[in-house]
Amino acid sequence: MNMDFSIEEAVRKRRSVRNYKEQEVEADKRQAIESFAYSLENPFGEKVNFYFLDYKDMKNEQKLGTYGVIKGAGQYIGATVKSGPMALEAIGYEVETLILYLTRLGLGTCWLGGTFDRKGFANAMDIEEDEMFPVVLPYGYAADKKHMKEFAMRKMVKADSRKGWEQLFLKNDFRSPLPRTEAGDLEFPLEMVRLGPSASNKQPWRILLKDNACHFYENKEPGYSKIFPYDIQRIDMGIAAAHFDFAVKEKNIKGHFDTSCRPETELPEHTEYIISWVRE
Repeated sequence: MNMDFSIEEAVRKRRSVRNYKEQEVEADKRQAIESFAYSLENPFGEKVNFYFLDYKDMKNEQKLGTYGVIKGAGQYIGATVKSGPMALEAIGYEVETLILYLTRLGLGTCWLGGTFDRKGFANAMDIEEDEMFPVVLPYGYAADKKHMKEFAMRKMVKADSRKGWEQLFLKNDFRSPLPRTEAGDLEFPLEMVRLGPSASNKQPWRILLKDNACHFYENKEPGYSKIFPYDIQRIDMGIAAAHFDFAVKEKNIKGHFDTSCRPETELPEHTEYIISWVRE
């Protein structure tokens, strides 16, 4: 996996695109995207599989639904994983990596978790029944104008707003916010996490700096994942890990992810430990 582009440029440029030009993505770009996807790895020890679908290649009887959320997309990518302890985090990490790559290529994308016909896409992509299939990505060239439903959805989820540092990052315990001025060389990686996308823009990540490590926690939105057969916010935690990982690597800050470093600390309600990044 070769991340030969600026993480900050890609993160700041990325936007959820729901309205696409009727312009086919060039064959060489599609081939590069597939090669990049197949090269991906994640720090969670789970194998993610990618499936590619061109709308024009579908059989007439195959009908896909995105419930009016997506207009004009001609290409889709599906991501699946076998059920495992950190399967959803792995999906989040690898799919977000792919999205940042697509952004660098000048293409628009959009995370679809709940607003797609899962059975229809699974049939069209020949996805096995024993695979978790939580996400599909439309991609292509963004249309010049957003459609009305796109405006409504961005407003509904407050897509352009982000929580502040004091809500997301902590020092030594959950009662002590981490001031940006005390983040040192981790200010950039943490800011890249803060700017990450998440389901309904809930931003469930909380990062505790303690004992020379960054401990990632999921702050669960009560009842939010009940409509899904899985905890969709664990995908968001994989997105946060990806942004952090690429940022520390870009700045040559040495460290690694480890699930065995859970610190002793009192947790707020609805908060669950996920993984730690340990400085080397």
